[in-house]
Amino acid sequence: MMNGKKDFELKTPDLGDSEKIELIKWYASKNDLIKKGQEVLELVTDKAAFPVESPYSGKLKEIFALEGEVVQKYQILGILEISE
Repeated sequence: MMNGKKDFELKTPDLGDSEKIELIKWYASKNDLIKKGQEVLELVTDKAAFPVESPYSGKLKEIFALEGEVVQKYQILGILEISE
């Protein structure tokens, strides 16, 4: 990476012993600028909904998992190009 920017993998967090985790909503689109602490996506299990916040500011460079898709624990959902 010649520009000095780093990529961060947005992954499915460990949500306990849930059988099924579904990505129900992206609150950002590819190439959107994201602020640290901003909700980027929402996951739902059989027990509850979990908003996922970005730990960094940057640009949403890639989206790998689509809305409505069932995802696995620690699966890479998208790539954030960190701008800080």
